[in-house]
Amino acid sequence: MKKIKLLFIFCCSMIVASAQETFPVNGVQDYREGYVAFTHATIVKDSKTILKDATLIIKQGKIIAVGNNLTVPKDAAGIDCKGKYIYPSFIDLISDYGITVAQQPKRTRNFYQAQFVSDTKGAYGWNQAIRPETDASKIFTSNDTKAKELRGIGFGVVLSHLQDGIARGTGTLVTLSDEKENFDMLKDKAAAFYSFSKGSSTQDYPTSLMGSIALMRQTYLDAQWYKNLSPEEKEKSTSEGTNLSLDAWNANQSLPQIFDAGDKWNVLRAQKIADEFGVHYIIKGGGNEYQRMDEMKATKANFILPLNFPNAIDVEDPNAARLVALSVMKNWEMAPLEPGMFDKAGLNFALTSNGTNAPDFLPNLRKAIDNGLSEEKALDALTKIPAILIGAYDKVGSIEAGKLADFIITTGPVFDEQTIFLQNWIQGKKFLLTDNGWNDYRGNYTLMVSQSSNSKQYDVAVDGKPGKLSATIKPAADTTKTDVQLNITSNTVNLRWSNKADSSKMNFLTGVISSNMWNGSGYDANGNAVSWNMMIASPYVEKPDTSKPKQKKKDIDTTILYPFIGYGFSQMPKQEDVLIKNATVWTNETDGILQNTDVLLKGGKIAAIGKNLSPGNAKVIDGSNEYLTPGIIDEHSHIAVTAGVNECSQSVTAEVRIADVIDPEDIQIYRQLSDGVTAVHVLHGSCNTIGGQTQLIKLRWGQDAEQVKFANWDPFIKFALGENVKRSYGPSNNRFPDTRMGVEQVLVDAFTRAEDYQKQGADKRKDLELDALSEILNHKRFITCHSYVQSEINMLMHVADSFHFKINTFTHILEGYKVADKMKAHGAYASTFSDWWAYKAEVEDAIPYNTALMTDVGLTVAVNSDDPEQARHLNQEAAKAIKYGGLTEEQAFKLCTLNPATMLHIADRVGSIKAGKDADVVLWNNNPLSVYATAQKTFVDGIEYYDRQRDSTMRIYIANERNRLIQKMLTAKKGGAKTQPAVITYDANNDSEDDGQ
Repeated sequence: MKKIKLLFIFCCSMIVASAQETFPVNGVQDYREGYVAFTHATIVKDSKTILKDATLIIKQGKIIAVGNNLTVPKDAAGIDCKGKYIYPSFIDLISDYGITVAQQPKRTRNFYQAQFVSDTKGAYGWNQAIRPETDASKIFTSNDTKAKELRGIGFGVVLSHLQDGIARGTGTLVTLSDEKENFDMLKDKAAAFYSFSKGSSTQDYPTSLMGSIALMRQTYLDAQWYKNLSPEEKEKSTSEGTNLSLDAWNANQSLPQIFDAGDKWNVLRAQKIADEFGVHYIIKGGGNEYQRMDEMKATKANFILPLNFPNAIDVEDPNAARLVALSVMKNWEMAPLEPGMFDKAGLNFALTSNGTNAPDFLPNLRKAIDNGLSEEKALDALTKIPAILIGAYDKVGSIEAGKLADFIITTGPVFDEQTIFLQNWIQGKKFLLTDNGWNDYRGNYTLMVSQSSNSKQYDVAVDGKPGKLSATIKPAADTTKTDVQLNITSNTVNLRWSNKADSSKMNFLTGVISSNMWNGSGYDANGNAVSWNMMIASPYVEKPDTSKPKQKKKDIDTTILYPFIGYGFSQMPKQEDVLIKNATVWTNETDGILQNTDVLLKGGKIAAIGKNLSPGNAKVIDGSNEYLTPGIIDEHSHIAVTAGVNECSQSVTAEVRIADVIDPEDIQIYRQLSDGVTAVHVLHGSCNTIGGQTQLIKLRWGQDAEQVKFANWDPFIKFALGENVKRSYGPSNNRFPDTRMGVEQVLVDAFTRAEDYQKQGADKRKDLELDALSEILNHKRFITCHSYVQSEINMLMHVADSFHFKINTFTHILEGYKVADKMKAHGAYASTFSDWWAYKAEVEDAIPYNTALMTDVGLTVAVNSDDPEQARHLNQEAAKAIKYGGLTEEQAFKLCTLNPATMLHIADRVGSIKAGKDADVVLWNNNPLSVYATAQKTFVDGIEYYDRQRDSTMRIYIANERNRLIQKMLTAKKGGAKTQPAVITYDANNDSEDDGQ
């Protein structure tokens, strides 16, 4: 007995303790348990568990029981949910709900005045875009206006964070209740957030996507280094001191990591960083990931997918329509397929309302379901999956005992178009969305309308759906029905109808509904005051649905193009064995030019060269009257780069990598294939003395960014000299150097720091900039240098000799003819323009004989483009050396084939037609140095990536496909679809001479 009493006292004390709070009470405390039983509902506990005629019991904001045949506690309020559905409230992992964004200072400096370090006050890191110390829980304030909007579309919990910067700090998991923030907040630090966008940072670095990636990579390394420092080491003046940003970064690593990629290629870039540092990102996509499903599957990442499908484009004006790229039009049509494609591929993903206007969210969700997303997966993606991803499934995400009482009550299946969201309960508190549809008023009624002593009887039939009623009325004993405008709000009702004799006059009744009795007052069609009452005569009988199920119109062309633009492949071309017969073969080898010769391509290599070769099973191409050459190689290019070819913020940015920002969908790849180019050396721009690491690519049109990269080649880096890097044309420039003398000091200082860096111990801070410079000192990375003036060319060779390395290539080198002997002695190569001059002061001594003069001295010389259009006729640029200097045809053609291969250290693999080399060859219809020559076929690794006949066919396809999509958009607009204005789609056109990129 004593034990029972003690247990009772303990339980009472626990109840009292649970009710205690630190906030004072002013007046009489209003403490409500929220003890409610919802009966006779269809309860969807999760996507796999549906309970019919079930009961849900909640108390003190939590679910205490759910199931069939439950006894309703006598002290619980009962709500009859017959005909209603109960679902777990939705969860959104990408939100800025309740986050107060401080006004960011605007940059007041002009373009040439740099901000080198963060303006943020305090013991934080050096870069303003790295702000892991941001804690959303400390800046969160409830916002009932926004909460009401989100509750209305089914959400009960969101993960809010400050959507600004590269490292964005932590997000806080909150409910959408209207309680004080203390009670809304479920987890103060629920996840860490990242992106590639520097956001509102006024600091210069980074100015490019590759700079953002390099900054992330360096921060991971710095954080690990800082973590391992002892307190004594941190106190050293040569160390870091206290760095609250790195402290926060390290602390945040234990949380779920969410990366806002926003684009299919950025998804792969983010995953590459994740793999490098052993991190598991939950990646938010941008809606175009469906275009690369194989790559998405290969990431094995968890995703968050938006439903912000693009609106149709307003193409009524033909002049506007012609500006819109086919890829943009196709994305409008195909974007709703993405969730379904992820579902079918077995990828794990949550859905987000981020980027979608609230009224569009549910229609877009239904659109995704119509286009392949299963309803089961859709529910999981809005409830269970997001809860699991952030470790909150013990609290939310399903309807189970012990979890928060977060659920929505609807009139039907949650994704049905006719379903109405009635209530959203959050932590046991009811939020009324609408009461329209809660009660089922359908049935047959007897209406009595009375004026003075006269009464008229009518028969009223209320039909339709509970949330969308319709009604008809007819006088008793009459057969003519008239439609009634019926409007019910809460328990008030309005009825309007016109008499058959005069449709211009309306009867108007208003009143209230109490149980089965409707009554009130109003006016008849003649304006006389009346009273009325209406009672149920017979219940509504659901009519069997004899209509055929509505067939969903499948009008989307689901063909994916690789790449996703007009000239892409619906099926990627395969490597096959090919025998090209009877061609004139320019070998670039000692064999010279061979007439009526066969070349066999087998397994991606040149297998044999000769006459009357046996084709075996190879495909045979007649090369009669045509010319076969090795593919053209452009030593200096800026195509296929995303979001900036220059990282201009500092004079030394050796840490940035063009490899991180390759754009394999750049149309310039296809255009250059059409003119015989098979490989290009993609360089960082020339706005700083030591730029970024370069990337050699093969023009494998349709492959992804990793697959276009030239495998196993010696790494290079871009340097620059001259006017671009000293910026003396910007009078307010504060970035060192301002003179050509200063350029030399930047170089000497950089390599001195790299030498010192190499002398440090194994536990040194890993510096990506100095790692790249150390590779140069150790002859593992090679320099290609933008250069014009002989004095600077000599200077750079002197600096290189001083630090015991060589300059691999001087590019542009328009005064190379003046110092060719010195370049030869140094061991440098020369990659030049054919006949550019007079486009700026430092090229005033350029001459078109430069190429031939350097060749005559014994230098290996190439011609380069530095321009996407010029790259399309590098064969003609090379031919100019015949006119200006008298080179032979074979010497001239090597300027754009074998010679650039030599200076890129790949001449053992490409640049000539020789057995065993890569099958990168071009079939021309004329002498390849002729202005009349056009490439008929271009092979890379034995794969036919360009064919002129296919090109002609694709032009017809593009015209037809554009017309189909334009007609579809016009029809969509006519049908009431939202539209967006036509906006021109620009091709990226990176140019080394553009200092602003």
